[in-house]
Amino acid sequence: MILLPDPVWPIVVLAVIVFGDGLLTFRPPRAIAACLDGVGFPREWWWVLAVVKFLAAAGLVTGVWIPGLGAAAAAGLVVYFLCAAAAHLRAKYVGRDFWFNCLGMLAACLAVLVFCFVV
Repeated sequence: MILLPDPVWPIVVLAVIVFGDGLLTFRPPRAIAACLDGVGFPREWWWVLAVVKFLAAAGLVTGVWIPGLGAAAAAGLVVYFLCAAAAHLRAKYVGRDFWFNCLGMLAACLAVLVFCFVV
């Protein structure tokens, strides 16, 4: 495992996506609100998901210069989306949101972690 990302561009792309996801989670449109309600995530805790995503995006970008931080942020996102997938499965909320959004983000985060820090 390497501690600084190589190449850097996937980290930057993922950071932009995760930051945008954080913005959408902070003030969720109807589809995201339905997903969060569908998995039974309490509305009073929705803001925490946005903060986690903002911190992850910051960790990814800062990790371009600070050894290990980008890898930790990417690994944290993998864990975050594994937990999200578990919540979907537990709630039996496995429609389009699960397959496209949740598992899609899990696959993207895992691919960036492996491509930039392991291979």
